[in-house]
Amino acid sequence: MPRERLLAQTFVELADTLVADFDIVDFLHTLADRCAELFKPAEAGVMLADQRGGLRVVASSSERARLLELFELQNEQGPCLDCFRNGERVVAADFGDDGARWPLFTVEAVAAGFRSAHSLPLRFRTQVIGALNLFRPQPGLLDDRDLTGAQAMADIATISILQERTLREARVLAEQLQRALNSRVVIEQAKGVLAERAKINLDEAFTLLRTYARTQNRRLHDVSTAVISSLLTIEELSAAAPLKPSRSPRATLT
Repeated sequence: MPRERLLAQTFVELADTLVADFDIVDFLHTLADRCAELFKPAEAGVMLADQRGGLRVVASSSERARLLELFELQNEQGPCLDCFRNGERVVAADFGDDGARWPLFTVEAVAAGFRSAHSLPLRFRTQVIGALNLFRPQPGLLDDRDLTGAQAMADIATISILQERTLREARVLAEQLQRALNSRVVIEQAKGVLAERAKINLDEAFTLLRTYARTQNRRLHDVSTAVISSLLTIEELSAAAPLKPSRSPRATLT
């Protein structure tokens, strides 16, 4: 496939995250594999930040690239870490000249067969979520066209990941809200049932339900369902949460 066509196809694939079975690991492996193919001879890897802000190796185009990234994380030095921390592109044209900058990483990279590296931030505005890393077996930097293309791929991947996260969080929030609304309906039904059976008002009925749920370490929704289904009696509720005497004739349990 012509290089320009492959680059265009990659952009389309990286932008397409609006699918029900979106797999972020497969998505990032596609990014790493395409970078290795487009900018060869090169091997690529992708690191993402976890919930605590630490980096994790998520995808690599080869095993030796993955092992080098793991070594970098374990020893806390290297271009990928600097790129993530600063949110800026980090390049090493020749590891032979960067021994002082990353002494441990440089020795390991050369031993693995790499001589140069490009680390590009996965960044959207001020938010940095990871780094795209290109390792090459010979000294030298990518030309401006290739470097622009690699950064564009990193940018599209970043936007796609953030978009998918936003959609997923919105779905979770909507599901949580719907569950809360459904639970509220059940609780209101249980209050009505309990008020009628015990001849108490709705506030007192809710107090019984809530106090019982807390003392028995049960969910209010589950207690309400048990009351509606007659699996939980008034006597059991009142034993755990006795009502104070009320002036109202509806405040006595029968």
